[in-house]
Amino acid sequence: MRHEVPGVPELFSWEFATDPYPAYAWLREHAPVHRTKLPSGVEAWLVTRYSDAKQTLADDRLSKNPAHHHEPAHAKGKTGIPGERKAELMTHLLNIDPPDHTRLRRLVSKAFTPRRVAEFEQRVQELTDGLIDGFAEQGSADLIHEFAFPLPIYAICDLLGVPREDQDDFRDWAGMMIRHQGGPRGGVARSVKKMRGYLADLIHRKREALPAEPTPGEDLISGLIRASDHGEHLTENEAAAMAFILLFAGFETTVNLIGNGTYALLTHPELRTQLQASIAAGERGLLETGVEELLRFDGPVELATWRFATQPLTIGGQHIEAGDPVLVVLAAADRDPERFADPDVLDLARRDNQHLGYGHGIHYCLGAPLARLEGQTALATLLTRLPDLRLAADPAELRWRGGLIMRGLRTLPVEFTPAPR
Repeated sequence: MRHEVPGVPELFSWEFATDPYPAYAWLREHAPVHRTKLPSGVEAWLVTRYSDAKQTLADDRLSKNPAHHHEPAHAKGKTGIPGERKAELMTHLLNIDPPDHTRLRRLVSKAFTPRRVAEFEQRVQELTDGLIDGFAEQGSADLIHEFAFPLPIYAICDLLGVPREDQDDFRDWAGMMIRHQGGPRGGVARSVKKMRGYLADLIHRKREALPAEPTPGEDLISGLIRASDHGEHLTENEAAAMAFILLFAGFETTVNLIGNGTYALLTHPELRTQLQASIAAGERGLLETGVEELLRFDGPVELATWRFATQPLTIGGQHIEAGDPVLVVLAAADRDPERFADPDVLDLARRDNQHLGYGHGIHYCLGAPLARLEGQTALATLLTRLPDLRLAADPAELRWRGGLIMRGLRTLPVEFTPAPR
């Protein structure tokens, strides 16, 4: 039975999207496991305390498979990624449980080992410098559309093995996904369908041309094909779904990490000056702890992706029925004063920082090493090459994208001294 909690702040309004943290603080204190109606009309439980969130993320009684939802909401596009069911892209890591999850994760994890990511560092630096070259002489830019958005798209495309001449198509499809979240869903579904068709064709072409032995630094799609051809039983649908989710999960999170992180630094000028001085001195320590703190303070993923109770259970003293959707509010958990000292203070040198920005448990983000590399490279290069970077708008005028899972700015207008020609 649902019990109304008096005094609950309004959730999911535009005002809330600008600064959700006071509302999350209220929920943590008064209704830490709270049932609410989402903008889509689906009812779900929000988990907001750190200890409950960590337990929930690792609880195997909560399934990622939408088949466990007691309502047919997923079929109507109200949960999950719009269009993924019609495009036969359901069998990816965000929608499945062990043992299939274990098998597919093992296959793809080879692409994200620290060594493989380290080999990719030069390419990420080249992409970063190339994008900054594109606007450095102008003296102004929108850092979301001209920098934070294209960087992870091109990086993921390179990792997957999408030919350079096709990468702008991916950029267009990804742009449609990011622009329409929280709005009309048809454009997203169309982009998903186009991406699915392209990936099916690319997998077929790569399979036809695959050399007998893997080459050093072989792209991820070729690696997935090779694994499926050597008895790992990876279907073409699974390969396409895997490539799709790596792009989908890997680009918008990094867009928001770079965008939110840059915005936080520009609105905390004394911390930004400290970080610039540290980078100029050739140090990495403050940059590394700083990126982790930016993930905790205003991270790119506001709510973890959908989970569904497979049996009745209790979270934080609250009874959850089988079939109920459960959403862990990472943004609330990562500002829990029971876990983090002065959680609303941005502290780039914070050491005790076991944030949940990359999740926890078996669904911990596979791409975390690549996201860290991209975040550190992007911020360090921006602050070095555009040392007087500053906001070109009143923070109150900036708009955050509507949507349930992600948290990110629509635009980030900046000004700086133009680089000499």
